[in-house]
Amino acid sequence: MPGGVGQVMRRLPLFPLPVVLLPGTAMPLHIFEPRYRQMVARCLEFDRRFGLVYHDPDRLGPFEMEPGRVGTVAEIGEFRALPDGRSLLIARGEVRFRLEDGIESDTPYFEGLVEEVEDEPPRDVEELMDRRQRSVDLLSAVLDRLDAEAAVEVREALRIDPAQETSFQLAARVRVDPAWLQTLLETTDEARRLDRLDLLLSQALAGGGEVPEDGGGAEE
Repeated sequence: MPGGVGQVMRRLPLFPLPVVLLPGTAMPLHIFEPRYRQMVARCLEFDRRFGLVYHDPDRLGPFEMEPGRVGTVAEIGEFRALPDGRSLLIARGEVRFRLEDGIESDTPYFEGLVEEVEDEPPRDVEELMDRRQRSVDLLSAVLDRLDAEAAVEVREALRIDPAQETSFQLAARVRVDPAWLQTLLETTDEARRLDRLDLLLSQALAGGGEVPEDGGGAEE
């Protein structure tokens, strides 16, 4: 889906993984492959950032630097080096990017030129706020079926703020297929993301609270 793209293009090391990191969320990573150990070392020396790109080799085959791929800029937060050279870190999702071109370099890991992907401006901010609140309530209802304490935590943690991309924060609390999350990541309209999420959560309520991990065929 076409969306707003920032004017600033930057060079970014890329880490293809079969997971999706959403903006405003965090994810633990175990770094063990030598080329990505080198990538992380470079990031720590520079600005602690790399691009996480969803790629499932079992489904999609070898990773290719295809222009148009959408990923998330990750900042390395907590970091712990292990004695054998592996490391554990927390990747914090910042903004989305679109891959414009691959870079030929002598590094063993992928690098690309990327531009930031921005959301389309909301047509009505107040209406969007109401939509977000409905989505929060729907997720709380789903979690009430499974874990009442978790539902309370969601209500407390998700304070509605027009500047927040709440659809991503909500989706991060749902166990669902990464390919479905990737579609959400590529959608540049917050209301449409909330529509997709609400459909998924409604299916979960109808099924007793269990969220269909494959997205349940939820489409707009």
